[in-house]
Amino acid sequence: MTADELRDKYIKFFVSRGHAQIQGKSLLPENDPTVLFTTAGMHPLVPYLLGEEHPAGKRLVDYQKCIRTGDIDSVGDASHLTFFEMLGNWSLGDYFKEGAIKMSYEFLTSPEWLNIPAEKLGVTVFEGEGDVPRDDESAAVWKELGISRIAYLPREDNWWGPAGTTGPCGPDSEMFYYMGRGSEGDEPCGDDCKPGCSCGKWLEIWNDVFMQYNKNAAGEYIPLARKCVDTGMGIERTVTVLTGKASVYDTEIFAPIIAAIETASNSKYGQDGETDRSIRIIADHVRSATFILGDPKAVSPSNVGAGYVLRRLIRRAVRHGRKLFLGEGARNFLAAIAGVVIEKMKGAYPELLENKARIIEELDKEEAKFMETLQKGEHEFEKLLPNLLKNPQKIMSGRLAFKLYDTYGFPIELTEELAREQGMTVNREEFDDAFKKHQELSRSQSGQAFKGGLGDQGEMAVKYHTATHLLHQALRMTLGNHVAQKGSNITAERLRFDFVHDAPMTAEQIKKIEGIVNEQIIKDLPVFMEMMGIEEAKASGAIALFGEKYESQVKVYTVGNSAADFFSREVCGGPHVEKTGNMGKFSIQKEQSSSAGVRRIRAVLE
Repeated sequence: MTADELRDKYIKFFVSRGHAQIQGKSLLPENDPTVLFTTAGMHPLVPYLLGEEHPAGKRLVDYQKCIRTGDIDSVGDASHLTFFEMLGNWSLGDYFKEGAIKMSYEFLTSPEWLNIPAEKLGVTVFEGEGDVPRDDESAAVWKELGISRIAYLPREDNWWGPAGTTGPCGPDSEMFYYMGRGSEGDEPCGDDCKPGCSCGKWLEIWNDVFMQYNKNAAGEYIPLARKCVDTGMGIERTVTVLTGKASVYDTEIFAPIIAAIETASNSKYGQDGETDRSIRIIADHVRSATFILGDPKAVSPSNVGAGYVLRRLIRRAVRHGRKLFLGEGARNFLAAIAGVVIEKMKGAYPELLENKARIIEELDKEEAKFMETLQKGEHEFEKLLPNLLKNPQKIMSGRLAFKLYDTYGFPIELTEELAREQGMTVNREEFDDAFKKHQELSRSQSGQAFKGGLGDQGEMAVKYHTATHLLHQALRMTLGNHVAQKGSNITAERLRFDFVHDAPMTAEQIKKIEGIVNEQIIKDLPVFMEMMGIEEAKASGAIALFGEKYESQVKVYTVGNSAADFFSREVCGGPHVEKTGNMGKFSIQKEQSSSAGVRRIRAVLE
């Protein structure tokens, strides 16, 4: 089964079970400052899992592009990826454990759908902890279906949430496929080998999350009146199982990409471990970079945030291309591989084809820039190597690693990779001390999850959500209707708003915009929401994000007295204040360039 066929079957199955198909969202999360990318299918749906009513109803299904970089150094083995596709179905206060598990089982095992032998499946459930009992309810449903291999695992394995320190959370049940075939060397790793075992015999393919508790400030888990289900199935892993492959890279998903790398490098996949590792890294990283650059809210390579991750992916791919003897003079090989990715994925993600020119241009620029950096940095590392190898502890000082970064722009990750190849390590603590400001910025943006942004519906975060609408309209009134939102970033302390404009704002313009926003706050305008079709919304004067994929029914938030008498009207998922009067005084702290043709405002409510 191909990825396209799996994607199609999944959607058809759940639509036939009363689910509405919704659009997957951007890789760049809206209004969530603490995660750089959309990391799971549930990420864009957090507000609805937390209680918002979804325009499409209580049963939903979609496929979502995702990026996870926590295991980037493991990419190159048989299963790790940075970009992947997640299939998901949701119940927002409709069916719960029994319904979710039985539908999961039917889709996996029915001859009409995936036809996986039930004897190859095993599951895990929550073993219980403190006041939360063992999830015998899920286990009973699995037993009823004939699944006997059930492992009871702790919180770190079978629990989700809450999104912040408090809020909805609950146990999950994960489905595993037994990769062993019963032949010699393929048996279980031991008597205790069970679903969830880290021996590699079990591959997780699906996860059903049951949000049935609310964790309060006292740390108590109170049963929820409105229980939700969030499920996810990884396309790449499931195709691996269905086609009997040993690695995600051996599937048809990666076949044309790997073939392009073989051609470019004159290397052969499947014959040498180190060569295979480099080919897999290039295949994954170029695929990820292509999707990031092809996203409607695309970022460019930079030294902070999502741009830093993108730069790291591109540069790591370039270095492994050099290792495959693409040659000192090789140029633009990433763009050729990206073209194959676009051709392979354009059916499910037409935005890749729409943004092909930008993808190719950015890859070419970054590749050329890094080839110069790489040559200088590797040359300097080689000059240091004789003395480094004399160190009996095989440790490279963080001071030298920082010098490579500071003087030559050579990333610490590549220094560590070069050191590992020589059997050495880098004193990362010493490097971090020298590079503290940059490191703190990177970690602050990627080290937490869901505090603020989508998962934060606290009082101040909600006020800032509304303030972005007021600011957007004030900018259009002051600078012109060409102003369009290019992204926002909200915490409980401030807002950041990116918008299309080709010149710095004057002090007079900033003062005027502050005055317009504060005037609407003083007026104590009501804020109300309506459901309507996207075209109807646009016809009614609502602003929608260019390039964004919307459902057939959307939420339109209006700041004003009525649909005919309003200050601001936008398509938005919320949440927002009920009236503007208690928001506080709006003040712009900084206005600066974000990228070519895009300005950025940072503002606070005092």
